[in-house]
Amino acid sequence: MTAKEKAQHIVQQQMYDNDAFSQWLGIEILEVDEGYSKLKMTIRKEMTNGMGAAHGGITFSFADSAFAFASNSHGRKSVSVETSISHTVALQRGDVIFAEAKLQHLSRKIGVYQVAVTKADAQVVALFKGTVYRTSKEWIPES
Repeated sequence: MTAKEKAQHIVQQQMYDNDAFSQWLGIEILEVDEGYSKLKMTIRKEMTNGMGAAHGGITFSFADSAFAFASNSHGRKSVSVETSISHTVALQRGDVIFAEAKLQHLSRKIGVYQVAVTKADAQVVALFKGTVYRTSKEWIPES
């Protein structure tokens, strides 16, 4: 199994298939590689706040899923220790958005990732940064 195939297996079969919240969000996995994920989602009515815009927690959760998939794609179980997000554009019901998570730094114990959330026209609507602690537990134990 190549590194990319391993990353895809971890994210799809071991993470997403057991992730009821990401499934409820309607996340579609477009691409996965080591240290990288790209997702797609559509804003639904039940995701909007009292002002009719997408609740900020929806965008955060979407970016957080991309972050989780990218950070675990190396094969070691990784857990979030710090995250932040800047919302730059309000989203409306029906908006199709994408989250692209990219590795910025990787060491034996720490990983840092940036996630850009964009609309279909490539307009940036949120910027997310996350740091993970990389445990010693493997998603696919060596035989």
